[in-house]
Formats: sequence, C-alpha cells, structure tokens
Amino acid sequence: MEDRVAIFIDGSNLYHALRANLGRFNLNFAEFVSKLCGSRRLFRTYYYNVLQDPTQRPDAYREQQEFLDILRKTPYMEVRLGSLKIAQGIPVEKGVDVMLATDLLYFAWNDFYDTAVLVSGDSDFAYALQAIKNMGKHVEVAYFESGISKDLLDIADNRHLLNRSFFSGLWVRKNYAKRRRASIGGKGKAGPGNG
Repeated sequence: MEDRVAIFIDGSNLYHALRANLGRFNLNFAEFVSKLCGSRRLFRTYYYNVLQDPTQRPDAYREQQEFLDILRKTPYMEVRLGSLKIAQGIPVEKGVDVMLATDLLYFAWNDFYDTAVLVSGDSDFAYALQAIKNMGKHVEVAYFESGISKDLLDIADNRHLLNRSFFSGLWVRKNYAKRRRASIGGKGKAGPGNG
C-alpha cells in the first residue's frame, strides 16, 4: 500500500522562521510540498494562518490576499484562516493552533493519511502528534534549528531540518522581502508571506 502524506503548515511559524533564518519569503509552495512529500503520495496540504483586518491594515490585507491567491492556486492545498483579536492593544492570533490540531486528529482518525508532516516548531502541537502516533500513524516534523521544541523532535518519527541547503531551488522570482515592511510584524501579524 502506498504511503499517503498530509502536510500541515503553521503559516505564521514558517513565515517568521524564513524571515529570521533566511531573510526571504518568496517560497515556491508547490516545490516545497513536493520536497517534503518525496516519492510518497500527497493527500493534501493545509496552510493555517490569520486573516488580516482590511479596516485596520488595508495594505497588509491587500498583500495578504495576493499571497493567498497564489496559495489557493497551488494543487492540493487548502488555506485555513483564523482571526486576529486585539489584546491589550496588540493583535493576537485566535483559533489557528486549534484548527491545525483538530485537522491533524480528524484526518488521522478517518484514515485519510498514513504520515503527517507538521511544518512548525511550536510545542503546542506535541500532544496532538503523540495522539496521532498512538493511532498507528507516522509523524514527521519540518523545522528550523533556531525555533524547534525539543518535545516535537522527541515525538517525531522523522525530521526535516529546514536550512539554507533544504530551500535551494525552492524560491520563486518575486521576492516578498522587498514588499512593504509595514505589513510585517510579530506573531499574530500576518505579512505578505505570512498570509
């Protein structure tokens, strides 16, 4: 039986790690997914992030919509969006981690995949990954060395270190890093590549 892979991308985590480690955002997601999947059959890729508020940050919203349009045209990719809430004057992600963890578990329970690849270093997903392993599924973590939880690495059956050499040949020509910096911020603030 052919191994079916589902890829779950924590968009905010990936965006900030790309920015901090490589200074680039212009990732070719179709090629990135293909490299993570290898010779296995892709079930689907899920990308999770927050939706910018067009009334608060219209430029960031417009740039994010351009980015999301590109993602939505990527074969076998679904975009799942949480929301931003203002807490003590700071925008904070709401619902993204819960959506991702729920999908990890729901699709495993319904036997839609054999292997889950989580693109995140966030320790919040460790328990969900362990639950998936307990169901007999394999779990892999794609991570940057600078932002990985030891808990995730301990649970993972296989690991994909995301470094400069991993991303070689996975970039598109349009460089989001050159876009307006006004839309780039801390966790919970979706920039153009953080869409």
